[in-house]
Amino acid sequence: MKIVVATTNQHKLQEIASYLADCEIVSAAAVGFTDEVEETGQTFLDNAFLKARAVAETTGLPTLADDSGLCVDALHGAPGIYSARYSGGSMADNRRLLLKNLRGVTDRRAKFVCALVLVLPDGREFTTIGETHGQITTQEYGANGFGYDSLFRSDDLHKTFAEATPAEKLAVSHRGRALQKLVAIIADLTQK
Repeated sequence: MKIVVATTNQHKLQEIASYLADCEIVSAAAVGFTDEVEETGQTFLDNAFLKARAVAETTGLPTLADDSGLCVDALHGAPGIYSARYSGGSMADNRRLLLKNLRGVTDRRAKFVCALVLVLPDGREFTTIGETHGQITTQEYGANGFGYDSLFRSDDLHKTFAEATPAEKLAVSHRGRALQKLVAIIADLTQK
């Protein structure tokens, strides 16, 4: 199955392609979709639907969209759906703001959430959600990964995602868990 992924984030595209190895994974830009889809939803799932539907309607191809982010308990779920634009600056700025907002906070529990939406040309839509839990560190650790990975100490791995190998991270990450559920859906679709 050829699947268009509605993202401009190359890290996400690589993670998805590695997990869905039996599918032909292409970026939206590779099939001519260059519009910016405004993320106006109130939840990760809302935003994933907006992106998947927009690309699928334009390209006529099966489209997968991901919306994900970091939710910190002590910050009432922030940065949440605003994770990528938390500070209004770069990801490094986002990490600095997160550390500043957690200065002196002892409850550093957090989770990453990933919502995936697969929209097919016939109008069928499938969703999966993945979560992974951990703690926000007081400084950055590790050089792998992207986004908030250097600040998120995984409860499963007992190290930050940035200290983990890509395979270790994907095995327990929010995106990995959502993709694992999606693999079963795609397998069911291709057998029919």
